Amino acid sequence: MYPEQLVMPMKEELTSVGFEDLRNAEQVDAAVNSKGTVLVVVNSVCGCAAGAARPAVKLSLLETKRPDRITTVFAGFDTEAVEQARKHFLPFPPSSPCIGLFKDGKLVHFVERHHIEGRSGELIADNLKAAYEEYC
Repeated sequence: MYPEQLVMPMKEELTSVGFEDLRNAEQVDAAVNSKGTVLVVVNSVCGCAAGAARPAVKLSLLETKRPDRITTVFAGFDTEAVEQARKHFLPFPPSSPCIGLFKDGKLVHFVERHHIEGRSGELIADNLKAAYEEYC
């Protein structure tokens, strides 16, 4: 498990712009199973989270079409919450970072780590915006 002093600044990159920090399985289930659209970002300490995933999700939310609720869990820190989020992401294998969009409790769009690594934040944001246009 990563130390809190390492993780907190990376969490704050998302929570400071309105992301709800989910810390346990009950919070994850309540968010995912809520009415409307919910974005769940599995944040992490890796370089692709810092260089692409976090900037991309923030950029994607600048448009008028956006999820009703934006949430995050942190791999290697919020273990219970991440494990529960990954259950909702099935059949996709566990990866960090990754991004899931749910509508009325169903996973409708998923961005795996291999779709994040080596791609620009703008490209990932465009992918997310297209999903928001379709589902939000």
